[in-house]
Amino acid sequence: MKLTKEQILEIKDQQSRTSQTKRVTAPELEKILYEAVPVLDHGFIRVIDYMGDDTSIVQSARVSYGKGTKKVSTDSGLIKYLMRHWHSTPFEMCEIKYHIKLPIFIARQWIRHRTANVNEYSARYSILDKEFYLPKNEHLAAQSKNNRQGRGEVLKGDQAKKVLNLLKQDAERTYKNYEDMLNERYDGSVVNENELGLARELARMNLTLNTYTQWYWKTDLLNLMNFLRLRADHHAQYEIRAYADVMLDTLKKWTPITYEAFMDYRVGGTEVSAKGKLIVQKLIKGEKVDMENSGLSKREWNELMLAFEMHEKLVQ
Repeated sequence: MKLTKEQILEIKDQQSRTSQTKRVTAPELEKILYEAVPVLDHGFIRVIDYMGDDTSIVQSARVSYGKGTKKVSTDSGLIKYLMRHWHSTPFEMCEIKYHIKLPIFIARQWIRHRTANVNEYSARYSILDKEFYLPKNEHLAAQSKNNRQGRGEVLKGDQAKKVLNLLKQDAERTYKNYEDMLNERYDGSVVNENELGLARELARMNLTLNTYTQWYWKTDLLNLMNFLRLRADHHAQYEIRAYADVMLDTLKKWTPITYEAFMDYRVGGTEVSAKGKLIVQKLIKGEKVDMENSGLSKREWNELMLAFEMHEKLVQ
């Protein structure tokens, strides 16, 4: 992880400030406010600001004044009820803002969640950092044979070394060409005093997708959980999951009761279709059920069996 001198000074300044407020605060989140938490090789996540906590959700649900009920157990019961029955609006009352440094190819995947306010580093205005994401060996894998958007067997030995070298060489070569086209080095020096530099908005098109970018990403608690439900899942791409795991920890520090309900009903729970429900009911009664007479496709059947850890009933 690399922070600029300006960012380091900004963080020190932000963390040195003290202020009084009548608004609710999350003590555990306050402890890491503004701190840059490392992700991948050069990335990071910082919590910049937030609004509300668990009591804000309770207050909104009851449309009452103050901090809601005094008993944490009562608040917990209500939040779990809201989560269990998909009553989502009260969770929209809390918001959080992150500063994130991430590879461009992950940013393009991330931006598909169109439920946040985003302001990205402008490569039309500034020169992008000379930093590229290079996977560790254990994350270099072949294309999965049964999942078109997933990874399969890990590459080893000379093949892994060859791929890493290609990634590094291509990134360094295109960045050098980027500086040459700009006629300006990353450190501010001029390449050739007798030439004009290409406009930054054009020169950037040559960069590789593992180049790092940065943005501010602000969202409400409901949409943060929707994001984490997909991106913290073990099926998600490793690189975006690494960011989601850090954000999951900030969720725990921010709204611990909501985090517990989220992990229980969203992450640890499972959805069952009407047909799936009938199959589970029959299995509980001891009735014999197989895929052929279940009315489910092979994929649906296997997903249902895996959800209830009935591996012996999987269909190959």
